[in-house]
Amino acid sequence: MSTADEGRQWPDEVSVDNARTTLLQLLARAGVPSGDARELIGLVEAGALALAHKELSGGVRSAPGDKGEAYGAGWLDGAGAVLGELGAVAERTLAQVVGADGHPGPAGERPRAGRMEVERALVALTPLYLSYTSVSELDPEVTDEVLAAVLGTMSLRQRAGYAGRLTDFAEAHRARLERLFAAFGPGSAIAVHGRYSLVHSATSIAVLERLDAAPQELGEEWDAAELPPAWLDGLTTAWNAMA
Repeated sequence: MSTADEGRQWPDEVSVDNARTTLLQLLARAGVPSGDARELIGLVEAGALALAHKELSGGVRSAPGDKGEAYGAGWLDGAGAVLGELGAVAERTLAQVVGADGHPGPAGERPRAGRMEVERALVALTPLYLSYTSVSELDPEVTDEVLAAVLGTMSLRQRAGYAGRLTDFAEAHRARLERLFAAFGPGSAIAVHGRYSLVHSATSIAVLERLDAAPQELGEEWDAAELPPAWLDGLTTAWNAMA
């Protein structure tokens, strides 16, 4: 261990566990169930490891100093082994969070979406939606039902990275989404109640992403949730008109 490492005060296992327990207790006081809180903390922990692995993997590694070819090759092999283990730890941490299959959804093997998964999806969607238009007027209960159907098309592992998927979709289709919300969304001549209702909701972006990525699975979940077929048909029609 170097002198610099000896001088650093890294959080030890007891301190990390103390911080985790403190956060769980604070969330419990705010009314967050312990299972949901542990899931959120686990996703943050897995994500921090995964992001560290990604950052280190993207850099150009070279052995420090000039100690010969054999030393350099050995140093790089060791660094690669450590990096590989970091990736494995990130994978195991994520598996601990999403390892349970949960209860099968209407489509069979896909698990039903839990309350916290719906909340995470809404947190990801709201700023994306508001970057195109104004506040949604669709009933919150309906919003939850639509998001549960959307999430039902994905595995637990896919849901863990859903916010990034939504952001990528919105960026890839920004101009088309701008035209959609201008023509059919809040502020347009289209009423909030009717076949174009979903364009007045943040859930529209989530539904459109699934129409692009998993249309069959979305149809299955939509029917199982007994959501209005006209909403899905209307959003599809409006989206195609913007192509």
